Amino acid sequence: MRNTTLLAATLATLVTTSAFAADLPGKGITVQPAQSTISEESFQTLLVGRALEKLGYTVSKPSEVDYNVAYTSMAAGDITFIATNWKPLHDDMYKAAGGDKKFYREGTYVQGAAQGYLIDKKTAEQYKITNIEQLKDPKIAKLFDTNGDGKADLTGCTPGWGCEAVINHQIGAFGLTNTVEHNQGNYSAMIADTITRHKEGKPILYYTWTPYWVSDVMVPGKDVVWLQVPFSSMPGAQKDVDTKLPNGANYGFPVNTMHIVANRAWAEKNPQAAKLFSLMKLPLADINAENAMMHNGKSSEADIQSHVDGWIKAHQAQFDGWVKEALAAK
Repeated sequence: MRNTTLLAATLATLVTTSAFAADLPGKGITVQPAQSTISEESFQTLLVGRALEKLGYTVSKPSEVDYNVAYTSMAAGDITFIATNWKPLHDDMYKAAGGDKKFYREGTYVQGAAQGYLIDKKTAEQYKITNIEQLKDPKIAKLFDTNGDGKADLTGCTPGWGCEAVINHQIGAFGLTNTVEHNQGNYSAMIADTITRHKEGKPILYYTWTPYWVSDVMVPGKDVVWLQVPFSSMPGAQKDVDTKLPNGANYGFPVNTMHIVANRAWAEKNPQAAKLFSLMKLPLADINAENAMMHNGKSSEADIQSHVDGWIKAHQAQFDGWVKEALAAK
């Protein structure tokens, strides 16, 4: 009798479990995320994937593509979502690929993403440099010359990221064309060289953003200082953006928000996933901390997966709450 009762209970559990699995909205649906070639974006991308798996979706490994390719591929339906839409930095690419007609974007995933120009604190204090406009002076610009051509060498942005268009525009707008060279290429390699120069005590001029590990290695206020700009000036869709902060300071870039963006047609067919995208929030400080771990050697795929595991465990109630609320969406 006892064995029969146990068997019945076991069968009931199996039926309930399989029925629950069948009820999950993502059952049988494969999701294709994308991110840029910046490996530090994996953390926030994989976190979204983990939550989608809780809704029953099968989540493929993220494709690594340039942002503009990500938007056009997502508009075509070949990519399901990205978790790294910068607003307003990516506005031109977003609009060019179809904008709100092609994409679903609700909620804010990350707040407070800053960008700008920095120089080493020693040079800033010695020559009283606070504004990038001061580099119009050939003598000041020459301090940051790394190749002997007399121009300041700015460690800039990888082509295709969006920041390169802003930097190129501002060099012209601020009258720096004759004195500043915007070095574009592989950012990781360029910033590694910049850090080496800083360790050697040489003047440095570079662009960076947060969340990213660079500001943990060269700390603003301690090792380096942010440069202000003479006035707001942005290209394209951002042309009317005022980059001045409430305190009157102006670092040339608006503080960005980051969003999960999905193919609109897919989001409309998958309302629970769309709801999830609108709910998820990730503190900027948590991305900085994870990126710092990657920079300090914990950067393998297994390491990043364990960082995601650790974040979910530390925020289990919040994570489960997103999933529960998403499942209830109609």
